[in-house]
Amino acid sequence: MSIDLERARFNMVEQQIRPWEVLDTKVLDLLYRVKREAFVPEAYRELAFADLEIPIGLGEKMLSPKLEARMLQELAITPSDRILEVGTGSGYMTALLASQGAHVYSVDIVDAFIKIASDRLTQHGLRNVTLEHGDAARGWEKHGPYDVIVLTGSVPVLAQSFQQSLNAGGRMVAVVGEAPVMEARLITCAAAGAYNTASLFETCIPALRNAPQRQRFSF
Repeated sequence: MSIDLERARFNMVEQQIRPWEVLDTKVLDLLYRVKREAFVPEAYRELAFADLEIPIGLGEKMLSPKLEARMLQELAITPSDRILEVGTGSGYMTALLASQGAHVYSVDIVDAFIKIASDRLTQHGLRNVTLEHGDAARGWEKHGPYDVIVLTGSVPVLAQSFQQSLNAGGRMVAVVGEAPVMEARLITCAAAGAYNTASLFETCIPALRNAPQRQRFSF
């Protein structure tokens, strides 16, 4: 069984991740070290390395492996980074972030996900994580400012409070827009109050619950 898992992991990296322009060796090494299958619901374990969004219950899904890897690469996390993750979900992205940065503050609106992720992270020996139950779709300034912010669900509109919670030199990745076309963006804080936004790629992922909506005009 372990041989099959390792072959599947290798194929995931070589056939999905690398072709998606993820070539950072630190990110690729991390994908081998942090066992994705341990964060997947047991019923879907055989699909842990497939190029799809795996259901984790309560209507939510994990991001696809290539999207997780690309986000990590774009964020260029360093060992001193304080990180905010909005949407803990399975805890897998949390584990990847915690393996690279100094501390991760991860918030989820679903309390059950926090409890499951806590157990999984503890089993992996990751103690530089603070898991909190709450609604962070419009920001989470409680532990800010942050060096890195990542939203694991999309938002039709990105709340300004997120970029305002970035330290100088801080980076944020968010998927912004509405189905069927959304845009992954990298936002960097050049200096206090000065931000740069780069469009990374088009995608479509489930929205964060209670995310701010576009203003609709009726005539």
